[in-house]
Amino acid sequence: MTLDDYQILQLYMILGGIPFYLSLLNPSESILSNIDRLFFRKNGELRTEFDELYNAIFNKSEKYLEVVDLLYKHKEGLTYNQILKATKLDGNRLTTVLRNLERCDFTVSYIQFGNKVRGTIYRLIDFYTLFYYKFIAQMDSKDEQWWTNNYDSRSVTAWQGFSFELVCLTHLPQIKQALGISGISTSASAWRYTATKENPEDNGAQIDLVIDRRDHAINLCEMKFSMGQYTISEEYEQHIRHRMTLFREKTHSTKALIPTFVTTFGVANGIHKSIVGKEVVAKDLFT
Repeated sequence: MTLDDYQILQLYMILGGIPFYLSLLNPSESILSNIDRLFFRKNGELRTEFDELYNAIFNKSEKYLEVVDLLYKHKEGLTYNQILKATKLDGNRLTTVLRNLERCDFTVSYIQFGNKVRGTIYRLIDFYTLFYYKFIAQMDSKDEQWWTNNYDSRSVTAWQGFSFELVCLTHLPQIKQALGISGISTSASAWRYTATKENPEDNGAQIDLVIDRRDHAINLCEMKFSMGQYTISEEYEQHIRHRMTLFREKTHSTKALIPTFVTTFGVANGIHKSIVGKEVVAKDLFT
């Protein structure tokens, strides 16, 4: 099976690069047909894998699935205290569950930029689990060709955008290499600002990947999935500029802010491309 960068990315967002899952692919079938066979047929091998996966890895897997289910419902992540309150697990047990989930690459933890008070954020990042929850567990379709028939639907498009962000977040060394900053000490985080009661007219903002560098610069990363080159509109350029202004105002950072686009095939030439400071493409993520 010969795959282009787009197809490789598609498979990674579903199977996460797990060798066993990849071994189930039939080279004589299209990617769409493979996904239908593995996930949407009644006894598809990866349709029935979910429960076996967690039972095989974790003792008392129901405790782990309780946390995984909660994190799926809060895709931007939750703090330890938020998880503790929602699950009602005792503190020691929750600490063990979170540690083991991260060790097995089901979750990732990170600090929000400039907000150490709120504490560590835990986020679900296992691609297979996220795909299963989105398209298998929450659906009651009997269509054994659902993926082929709905590949261009809004739900799939939304999932692609979210999953591409996770691909980027789990390939930080490759992004740094593509940016030419592998030798520079950095810290990666997310940044979110919520309007306050004192300033309700002030719109909130978020940046899912902030690369804070020791050379007095910060890459503010935009992660955009598309089937071709990504086109920046006038409206979106203004959105980026407003968010940069808000970021500097709220964080009080004096570092150089570099708008950085991570896309599937690059940013299309146009009048609004001038906002782009640096670019990374999908091929760079798997180099």
